[in-house]
Amino acid sequence: MIPTLLTEFHLTPTGGHMGIAKTLAQISENFSWPGLHNDVRKFIAQCVDCQHTKYKTKKSVGLLCPLPVPHRPWEELSLDFIMGLPLYHGNSVILVVVDRFSKGIPLGMLPADHTAHTIASLFMEIVGNFWRELFQFSGTQLRVSSAYHPQSDGQTEVMNRIIEQYLRAFVHRKPQTWGKLLLWVEWSHNTSWNVATGTTPYDITFELKPFNFLDYITRSSKLDAVEEMLKDRDETFQIIQKKLLKAQTTMKHFADAKRK
Repeated sequence: MIPTLLTEFHLTPTGGHMGIAKTLAQISENFSWPGLHNDVRKFIAQCVDCQHTKYKTKKSVGLLCPLPVPHRPWEELSLDFIMGLPLYHGNSVILVVVDRFSKGIPLGMLPADHTAHTIASLFMEIVGNFWRELFQFSGTQLRVSSAYHPQSDGQTEVMNRIIEQYLRAFVHRKPQTWGKLLLWVEWSHNTSWNVATGTTPYDITFELKPFNFLDYITRSSKLDAVEEMLKDRDETFQIIQKKLLKAQTTMKHFADAKRK
């Protein structure tokens, strides 16, 4: 059973070739056995696709200047693009939207000759009615990147690398099929444990544990839940914000020690 479970939670599109911590968190939701951590570490270390597709990190110049931590989901978003992909139904660009609070992502496809109008239309399409109403009640504001806070771009760049790594792991033999897996990229990331928040973006947004197996993905959100969510989750949001602040402080401490 152990090889089967490791394969299911790492090699499949729902597993997403995630790292040790995320894979371990997903398995631990349902299963436990002696030596679980070592088995996960060894399995990922021997994953050929991970060795071929994961990026290398380099030291950055300058001290880290963290952005203010948001108070609730979808209060602050960052947007970026992954470009130069093989054509898939006329599209070669991925629009990446990241919620800085939950770390959740919706993704969309664009043609190479996209305009500001097509980007805005796609944004509203992938965000949907639920998020439009949530924006209205949450008082979302646009915050443009500044020279003092280049990290507002950096978050989405990190997310771009995660998405690119996922796609390379599954479609590097047939790159032109990347569009078929875009929804699975969203699901895999949004249901994966995050080290900064201590939970998954799905759990933060919907107050539900994500389902690990495809047979159980049956629930859909409703607009009626928006008002109730905004009223009842203040305490949860405060806890998440404290975790983000703690993670940010720790990240800055270790990041500055490696910078010049």
